[in-house]
Amino acid sequence: MLQPQLAECWLHERTHNTDMNTDPPPGAAGQPLLQGVRVIDLSRVLAGPYCTQLLGDLGADVIKIEQPGRGDDTRQWGPPYTASGEAAYFLSANRNKRSLTLNLKHARGLEILRALIGHGDVLVENFKAGTLEEWGLDYAALQQLRPGLICCSITGYGQTGPYAARPGYDFIAQAMSGFMSVTGAPDGEPQRAGVAIADLSAGLFASNAILAALVARANGGGGQRIDVALLDSQIALLSYVMSNFLVSGQLPQRQGNAHPNIVPYQEFKARDIFFAFAAGNDLQWQKFCAAAGRAAWAADERFATNPARVQHRAEVGRMLSELFATRDAAEWIALCEQAGIPAGPINTLERVFADPQVQARAMRVDVPHALDGSVPLVGSPLKIPTAPVQMRHAPPPLGHHTQEILGELLGFTAAQVAELRSAGVV
Repeated sequence: MLQPQLAECWLHERTHNTDMNTDPPPGAAGQPLLQGVRVIDLSRVLAGPYCTQLLGDLGADVIKIEQPGRGDDTRQWGPPYTASGEAAYFLSANRNKRSLTLNLKHARGLEILRALIGHGDVLVENFKAGTLEEWGLDYAALQQLRPGLICCSITGYGQTGPYAARPGYDFIAQAMSGFMSVTGAPDGEPQRAGVAIADLSAGLFASNAILAALVARANGGGGQRIDVALLDSQIALLSYVMSNFLVSGQLPQRQGNAHPNIVPYQEFKARDIFFAFAAGNDLQWQKFCAAAGRAAWAADERFATNPARVQHRAEVGRMLSELFATRDAAEWIALCEQAGIPAGPINTLERVFADPQVQARAMRVDVPHALDGSVPLVGSPLKIPTAPVQMRHAPPPLGHHTQEILGELLGFTAAQVAELRSAGVV
């Protein structure tokens, strides 16, 4: 049973919504698009936090619930750390959230969680399959706590199937999906991607499903149960490579940086450094050949069309390698830009943030932080001039908003929160 104070606050919000809301509607006059949406975030590490960060960037009030004294695993995933000891990994996926510590192994902690869910619109979790059910929080119970709640679970293998109970990590999903079999040098070993793309794509797919569920609910629908798996997400990311296999029955081979269906589309060594070059269609190929003084290549039937170039991949690569070795990369990139052909340097990270285009798009931001003064973050890729993404909260110190949230939503006083803290509940 809820304590009387919790029950009273919870019931009041659910039954006394007659007051006129004078806040501007979401998206109006630059207001965040998800203003008024509250997310109860029980996730940790990367896939779930990346999902909820995207929702937070769009204006949702994301309440990140963490284990007292320890918090999200990624708070310990370093170095590097900031001066105050915040892990850079944690900073990457936890902006625009408020942190509340809550011991979910304590009966009072679960009681408070149930009360908080009663104030939520979306619940995101990535516990092993069956954990919420063990706590008496299956989908039906969650809908009783908050009718219309959108419940999203992110796990390694999903809520169904023979592997549902297995723990899952990004690296394992990259391996099992077939992704690593097509990644790396043709004569090298299978490779994982340089970032955790199974986690990140699962977070993207989850946020997409949540947004669709919010639209459906706004149009008169109810709650939704969303089940996202890392393995499914990584298989989906194989896209045209998997489609090539399904249609042909032929196992794709590792191509290095080359494209299985487009030639030329890879890295080349100029006189000084490597750069990326892509003639994605026959018109671009013709333009390049003309600009480079090699018009005969475009007229040669072996190279005139993309299917022909794919068939003669090795010869095209050899000719271009010899040509590109005669000038510096900057000269070739300038020639391509003038001709309207995609090309660019293979940047190291310090060069990324020195790039004028990256600077113009504000892809590095410095956000005020409670402990460090400010912290540098990667900017949001969501550019919405009519409702701009706002950096309302830096990635929060552990439990930084516990008093604020419990007081705001459940009416707890500072003394009551102190008592909960001494009892090991928060």
